[in-house]
Amino acid sequence: MRENAMRTIVVAAIALVLVAFACIQFASDAFSASAAAPGSVPSRVPIRLALDIYRTLGRAAPAAYVEATLAQYELEHGDTDAAQRDAVRLPPIAVRNELLGQIALARGDRVLALEYFFAAPDIAALGREVLRVARTDPAAAYAFERHVSDRLVTLQTHPDAVAETHWTMSQLAAEAAHRLSPGSVAQTTWLRRALGDGIAAVQLSPLSEKYLLQVAALQLALGNPDAARRWYHRVLGVDPGSTDALAGLRSAARARARARPQ
Repeated sequence: MRENAMRTIVVAAIALVLVAFACIQFASDAFSASAAAPGSVPSRVPIRLALDIYRTLGRAAPAAYVEATLAQYELEHGDTDAAQRDAVRLPPIAVRNELLGQIALARGDRVLALEYFFAAPDIAALGREVLRVARTDPAAAYAFERHVSDRLVTLQTHPDAVAETHWTMSQLAAEAAHRLSPGSVAQTTWLRRALGDGIAAVQLSPLSEKYLLQVAALQLALGNPDAARRWYHRVLGVDPGSTDALAGLRSAARARARARPQ
């Protein structure tokens, strides 16, 4: 008798779990209905029903993906208050800060949004901010990207991601230099800063062609054709058919010839 009762309890528990998974799948299909083929089952699931299922799950057994999905849905539909109520129920994980940052941005509070994006860190969102600032002030964008790089280093992020921030800083420093008087001390300072960041990127990712090309071009811009030539040859070691490196070698040869005493 006891064994039968236990068997019944186990079967009932399994059945409940299966029903719960079915409900979750059913609701998840509704949230992805916009990407589903017309006439398919997901495209026919009422979104209000899916919302009710997820909210019931959120009350009964809170799960991060449930709260995150609800918050994202509310945010996309312009209800920032509801989105925030869902987002703050998330544990202190990256997606919580990303959502709160998106909510702050939707409300027009860029300063608060950036604080959340730094905390996450949300690299894509921070990258968009760098591009926005760079359009008018590459020097300010450079300082911002420096903070992003320092944050990634603190979090022990993968070296490739840190290398990309150094390459971005190198690009921004070069753009800042481009806006200054040719040959001025200020321009040279920015070009050297760009070179330093480019070399830092190469040190973290030595086989990246774009990082090597950046350093070579900056050596040329700083009047170092022999150094530029060495860097362009490093590019060819990575990609023997690099047209950019071959063109760079021709430019370095011309610069060297111009610099040769007559």
